[in-house]
Amino acid sequence: MDKLIITAAICGAEVTKKNNPSVPYTVEEIGREAEAAYKAGASIIHLHVRYDDGTPTQDKERFRECIEEIKLRCPNVIIQPSTGGAVGMSDEERLQPVELLPEMATLDCGTLNFGGDEIFVNTENTIKNFGKIMIEKGVKPEVEVFDKGMIDYAIKYAKQGYILEPMHFDFVLGVQMAATARDLAFMIDSIPKGSTWTIAGVGRYEMPMAAMGIVMGGHVRVGFEDNVYLSKGVLAKSNGELVEKVVRMAKELGREIATPDETREILGLKKR
Repeated sequence: MDKLIITAAICGAEVTKKNNPSVPYTVEEIGREAEAAYKAGASIIHLHVRYDDGTPTQDKERFRECIEEIKLRCPNVIIQPSTGGAVGMSDEERLQPVELLPEMATLDCGTLNFGGDEIFVNTENTIKNFGKIMIEKGVKPEVEVFDKGMIDYAIKYAKQGYILEPMHFDFVLGVQMAATARDLAFMIDSIPKGSTWTIAGVGRYEMPMAAMGIVMGGHVRVGFEDNVYLSKGVLAKSNGELVEKVVRMAKELGREIATPDETREILGLKKR
């Protein structure tokens, strides 16, 4: 079993300081939260960025500022920008951080209901175009899937040459698909042999899914984007606290934590 890769999704695009005062907005706050997660054991920082008032943005220059701040604090960490952005953004907006040539970026493989009237749209042409551009720029996609059908799309587009194999999947459960051991096992059994995977449980499912990911040989994502609580009713003081909890669980379950360089080896990344 590979060492455990921990990804910290430090702020997302939807959660705010009203949900948890520690959610980062400013460049300094984003750098601080990334550093806390890295020092606790995260090797990947999944990155959305905000303006200082908390408004989500995909602006390339804001990403550049935040990436530079993170690299000053933790030079070896892997930074994984989101190309999901926020609901309602255009494809052109969403793709901007890929121009900075990160080692990885996310690639959402389907449209989903995101709550209320909000729909997160990823058409077939969007997915193909994002995948093609990532191949051209040498950026490894983390294939974001919220249900089994999105895995099927990813496999289809890989066969057509829009996603390179072996693929790395992020199973986001608790939004469109239930977050249970049955559902996670079904997702794992549905991906091609040789693929790697991370589990991200949303809300109260974060830590139960993390524990399952540890024992089932996958990798784990935690952070304020998905959940702002350390335990029921107790707000996490930082992303670092959430990562520390995963590290404790992994230690109890006999799983070692991967460093950023070990993560690069597991995922086939080339440091830039």
